Amino acid sequence: MKNVVIRFCGDSGDGMQLTGNMFSSLSAILGDEISTLPDFPAEIRAPQGTLGGVSGFQVNLGQGVYTPGDKADVIVAMNAAALKVCVMNKLFHDHAIIIVDTDTFTKVDLEKAQYKTDNPFEELAIKESVQIVPVALTSLTKESLKDSGLDNKSILKSRNMFALGLVCWLFDRPIDKAIHFLEEKFQKKPALIPNNVKVLTDGYNYGQNLALNVIHLDRSAEGIWSMDRSAEGKNKHTLIAGNKATAWGLIAAAQRCGKRLFLGSYPITPATDIMHELAGRKDMNVMVVQAEDEIAGVCTAIGASFAGDLACTSTSGPGLSLKSEAIGLAVMAELPLVVIDVQRGGPSTGLPTKTEQTDLLQAVYGRNGECPVVVMAASNSANCFDYAYRACKIALENMTPVILMTDTYLANGSSVWQIPQLAELPEICPQTVPEELKGQYNPALRDSHSIRYWAIPGMEGFEHRNIGLERDAQTGVISTKPDNHEQMVRARQAKIDQIVEQLPLLEVQGNAQSDTLLVGWGSTEGHLRAAANELNCALAHLNYINPMPKNTAEVMKRYKRVIVCELNTGQLATILRSRVSDVVFEQYNEIQGQPFSVERIVEWVRK
Repeated sequence: MKNVVIRFCGDSGDGMQLTGNMFSSLSAILGDEISTLPDFPAEIRAPQGTLGGVSGFQVNLGQGVYTPGDKADVIVAMNAAALKVCVMNKLFHDHAIIIVDTDTFTKVDLEKAQYKTDNPFEELAIKESVQIVPVALTSLTKESLKDSGLDNKSILKSRNMFALGLVCWLFDRPIDKAIHFLEEKFQKKPALIPNNVKVLTDGYNYGQNLALNVIHLDRSAEGIWSMDRSAEGKNKHTLIAGNKATAWGLIAAAQRCGKRLFLGSYPITPATDIMHELAGRKDMNVMVVQAEDEIAGVCTAIGASFAGDLACTSTSGPGLSLKSEAIGLAVMAELPLVVIDVQRGGPSTGLPTKTEQTDLLQAVYGRNGECPVVVMAASNSANCFDYAYRACKIALENMTPVILMTDTYLANGSSVWQIPQLAELPEICPQTVPEELKGQYNPALRDSHSIRYWAIPGMEGFEHRNIGLERDAQTGVISTKPDNHEQMVRARQAKIDQIVEQLPLLEVQGNAQSDTLLVGWGSTEGHLRAAANELNCALAHLNYINPMPKNTAEVMKRYKRVIVCELNTGQLATILRSRVSDVVFEQYNEIQGQPFSVERIVEWVRK
């Protein structure tokens, strides 16, 4: 096999995320390309053994991996509810392998999972081509730890390690590396290490003793991603989640430009991990303020920006709406500000643990008055680092708020990332006021690109007042003159418009000579790339939405059929129709709280 999709699923407390992450890291060490999809239940802790409490982790590994996969080749189902959810949602192929814990199919377990008979496999009508591998995971774990002195509850928490060991055997993963990851994971609780290592090893040996077939991934073909380092060995790789990559991108930008990084934020799913990561980085001159609410979070960031910091705030869709007036203040005051929006299903509380692309129009237009900001989007978990860094660069060099869009899929998912050297990253040159303006500075002064200068409080000779009311274009004092207001509105818009010269051109992937073009933005790139490859058509994927690359219209007009694919009802399509003339935009939309299904995209386009 050149790539394989594995899904670990069980109760929220069964450790499926830890198991999946460890297996993904082991695979990355071997040089596999990786794409993961943690799939959390919406409930904090649903009743044990119920359908609503099933937690999953899906990983696609091997060669030519762009997505976590539509369907799994291997399922590890820790209980009866997990198996039923996988069958109900058609999460595996007709020739899949399903490993089930036979100890969790008692009468009580079946009732909790809403089975109607005492034969779950027959009731679910699982095809004969699916290979069921029954393993008494619970009993085997108890046997493994019978002399450990642990109570029954603690022993059962190690079932996931037995399953991990078994899957490591099945896919020929190095058990010594898995043990190393366990030691790293529990270094603050060393008493847990020996028991988990024993269960992991016993699971591995069980697979060997059972003579289960080993599934090998073909690494002989050209183009396989390699862990090979550069000539001097200076570039290392790691498996990284989107939220952590975003946090590291912000840190790198602050280090590169010599600014302190300030995050003013409020905890919200699924963005909170960014705050967690930054809060632990005081050694990198990072200051984090957990504010009392979303509005206070962004307002502290604006204050920090006024004071000269690289200022950021992180949130999700509900928080972005609460921050909208304050973002308008940053636009009016023309201060650099980076807003991270990790999108989730909405509206209102919506689906906090599920993914969508439904904040785009809010990000582009969701403020009162003429209030332009830069809007950009990352497209995979690893390049959240790159786009967080670029968002900081654009904000600091153009004195503007920048909204960076990610989503639940990118935030919690992981992909392999090559760690860059700080000195190799693009230079960041904040728009600091030149010394020659000392004694004559006012906040209305601009350079030739319509960008106002940044004077930091405490700089002698640059004392000034910055306000949220309209100011005179020449003096910077409060003004209500009609002509002046229009002049200022157009000046702030011109500042955003000229940023297009700083953006890379829109590139066409796939078969550029096709008459069909798929168009997407943000986190759907991998799925659309896989679909374009299967359809042998072209793909144009946008990371910059406001402004768009200057060749966007020219690219769209080359194709007879242009299909905009989004995880919403057509928000990018709406924007494109307002900006690109003489093109008929078709739409393909899914709004199910899940990433795209490549299979469904291909089927729809062909029909």
